[in-house]
Amino acid sequence: MAEQDTIKHGQSGQPANTTPDMTPPEKLLSTPIAILQLIVFSTIGLVMFFVPFTIGEKSTILFDHGATYLVNQQHTLAVTLLFLLMIYGVGKPFYDGSWRKDITNTILTVFKVIGLVLAVMYVSGAAPDFIMEKDMLPFLFEKLALPVGMIVPIGALILAFLVGFGLLEMVGVLMQPIMKPIWKTPGASAIDAVASFVGSYSIGLLITNRVYLQKQYSAREAIIIATGFSTVSAAFMVIVAKTLGLMEFWNVFFWSTLVITFIVTAITARIPPISRANNEVDRPELTYKKGTRLAAAVDLGLATSRQATDLKHILWSNFRDGITMAAAIVPSIIAVGLTGLLLAKYTPVFDALGLLLYPFTWLGGLPDPLVAAKGMSAGLAEMFLPALLLSDADILTRYVAGVISISSVLFFSAMIPCVLATEIPLSVGKMVVIWFQRVVLSILLAAAFGQLALYFGWIA
Repeated sequence: MAEQDTIKHGQSGQPANTTPDMTPPEKLLSTPIAILQLIVFSTIGLVMFFVPFTIGEKSTILFDHGATYLVNQQHTLAVTLLFLLMIYGVGKPFYDGSWRKDITNTILTVFKVIGLVLAVMYVSGAAPDFIMEKDMLPFLFEKLALPVGMIVPIGALILAFLVGFGLLEMVGVLMQPIMKPIWKTPGASAIDAVASFVGSYSIGLLITNRVYLQKQYSAREAIIIATGFSTVSAAFMVIVAKTLGLMEFWNVFFWSTLVITFIVTAITARIPPISRANNEVDRPELTYKKGTRLAAAVDLGLATSRQATDLKHILWSNFRDGITMAAAIVPSIIAVGLTGLLLAKYTPVFDALGLLLYPFTWLGGLPDPLVAAKGMSAGLAEMFLPALLLSDADILTRYVAGVISISSVLFFSAMIPCVLATEIPLSVGKMVVIWFQRVVLSILLAAAFGQLALYFGWIA
């Protein structure tokens, strides 16, 4: 009986219930209904998130098709919804007083206001010419803010099927032997990693924030996941590869980038500032007899499914979280992103930052290490900039730039504002340090593999 009580808390210590409110024992679902619910709803979540469908010659996951339809075929409606989100995102800090909570919130609120003003200027055509160039405000509004504004709420709604009915707990138990020793995170974080890589970093962050608030992740674990697993999607990797002329070697690029990204995460998890983050969490560990891990995973999944009695509440809770996050992210993407792009284009800020990366591009044996370093440093402003700036470089530099665009994870145009919109305890300063660590490690690893790939003719 003692062992069974422990099993209900989960392998990585997470409580069996991932919904916001615990269900009283007398209201638990019957075991057959819980089994059916676990299988059906988890399957819906897996199909919606991870199975690509080809519609109109575009192959991607279903809810991304939905968001793309809104952005492309219902553009006026999408823009209207985006402005409603931004107005909510700008007004909320003043309504609840969070704008004066600390200096970070104050600065972020100012950027949100600026972002809304810039969006109005863009739509009305009143913005100055130098920020209306296609790689400035139009890029931020049409290619980042609009898709993110549509994807996050829709994805949050679908997310309920992944995290609300026991699948998260089952994966947590099964993946614990891999995740904990390598990445210092619970097994459940495997869901975050996969959701980010095949879907969207914003959805990965949404999962991480939700699970962190439920006290299933420690602060350190949440930081590792947010800065190491929340990569841009595999679909966006195709855009990077096309820009750099790497599609001919797509499989080499994709799989090596995936491996390098997660090797870098395993290293940064063990060094400051991440290693110094609070790792305390009230999460009893699961103990069970050898060979019973699968049984423990099933028991935990069913225990969670039995408590998930209110489908409407679970769906609404996730959708509400998605709207709140999207509202906080979108105006910040426009304002912070434009600031970064202007700095990259019109000031020597990223040239100076590139000098810090120069020793590592030189050690990596890149043919023009200074140019490569400056181009890669621009990734702090926007992850796509290294691909744009180095698209005419030699094949080795282009390969390394492609890896950097993905594995650096953090950038000011979207990812950093996304993290700041969560409750994960990360300051801008710490994120910049982590970005630098990831870029340095990624340069060295990607350059080494790139040299090897050239030698064996895997890329040419």
